[in-house]
Amino acid sequence: MNSMNDTGGVAGPASTHRLRGLVGTGFLATLAAMVATTLAAALAQAVGVDFEVFDGGETIPLAGFAVVTGFFSAVGIVIAVALLRWSARPAERFVRTAVSLTAISLVPPLVAGANTATTTALLVLHLVPATVMIPTLARSLRARTH
Repeated sequence: MNSMNDTGGVAGPASTHRLRGLVGTGFLATLAAMVATTLAAALAQAVGVDFEVFDGGETIPLAGFAVVTGFFSAVGIVIAVALLRWSARPAERFVRTAVSLTAISLVPPLVAGANTATTTALLVLHLVPATVMIPTLARSLRARTH
């Protein structure tokens, strides 16, 4: 038998199963986001985007896109798990939180001192994993709360 905790989430044996399912879905979405972002970066590079930040500075390697996407996607999974566990409306709160964090993530490319092509590509590359992760995790959260 499950009991409701004071925040509206369900506590009990089913919770572990729901959390594992969310993490598994999140892991698969993370892999998809990493591949999609890296392929999009490779395509941008193929058409001439140099990914050089700070005039005369470092060039972002393709592997860097995969690593950063994987890391921040994992952060998104942790947020989703926390909301599933402690929020009465985890999907809605996750979407609000993730969209807000995505918007904030658009600031660094704008101030990185890169050329227009690199800045534009970086902005798009922030949106690629968001379009994979946010709907997938929100859908998974909805399925686990009904």
